[in-house]
Amino acid sequence: MHTMWKGTISFGLVNIPVKLHSATENKDIKLRQLHEECKSPLQYERTCPVCEREVENEEIVKAYEYAKNKFVVLDKEDLDNLKKEQDDKAVEIMDFVKLEEIDPIYFDKSYFLSPNEGGSKAYSLLRKTLEDTNKIGLAKIIIRSKEQLAVVRVYKNTIIMETIHYPDEVRDIQDVPNVPEEEDLGEKELTTAKTLVDQLTAEFDPEKYKDDYRESLMELIEAKKNDEEVTTAKPKPTPDNVTDLMEALEKSLDKNKGKKGATKKKATQKKTTTKKTTDKKTDEKETASGKKTS
Repeated sequence: MHTMWKGTISFGLVNIPVKLHSATENKDIKLRQLHEECKSPLQYERTCPVCEREVENEEIVKAYEYAKNKFVVLDKEDLDNLKKEQDDKAVEIMDFVKLEEIDPIYFDKSYFLSPNEGGSKAYSLLRKTLEDTNKIGLAKIIIRSKEQLAVVRVYKNTIIMETIHYPDEVRDIQDVPNVPEEEDLGEKELTTAKTLVDQLTAEFDPEKYKDDYRESLMELIEAKKNDEEVTTAKPKPTPDNVTDLMEALEKSLDKNKGKKGATKKKATQKKTTTKKTTDKKTDEKETASGKKTS
């Protein structure tokens, strides 16, 4: 099981070295988005709308938008200093409370806690104490740079930690629309409803509940795969310089045309000059011999 975090849990002067593991996993079937024409997976690029170009990781900073298009930029050093101020590897149990005092709306994500090297006895002590007192521990923990409220309790033979929402993260029920006030209900209606509840009452058995949609989707995928209704993404074309090469060739042609025109003009001028020089020499020769062709 993958270890997400290593640290200590303490209550009083007792410190327990522990490791944190995710207790749940998402079983949703992830469907990729393809380009319908060529069946290739789509790619999403981080682009700047002002600079009109893709942005590299090293060019990205984090910021808080406190008003429309107004930001407070927080650099890595700022955030690292905050983490140093709060020891993110130590979890102190602040209070012990009863589990039933916490409404399920507060619960978020569950994690298994296992003893780290040298922590088995202290781990067993905390587990037994929680069992015998029927209490849970209330603590704070930093997970992925976020400080979270959490409860520490026993689940079967393991200690688990469950993150819970802060009070200001739970929305006010007054904001829920169209909730009716108390209404006068007929005795017969209420009795019938209670009878139905009694008939459907059972012990909770998580194994009896299945994700019907997920199973049906997987069956559909397998059927299509077996019927060879599959597509293979076309290989990404190797980047080349065809455009640049074509541009270079065209420029070369234009350049050569200019050279060729200039050379031809020069050759014509040279030929004309040579002809004039030859005619002149012929005339001089004929004059010297006393002969001239009329």
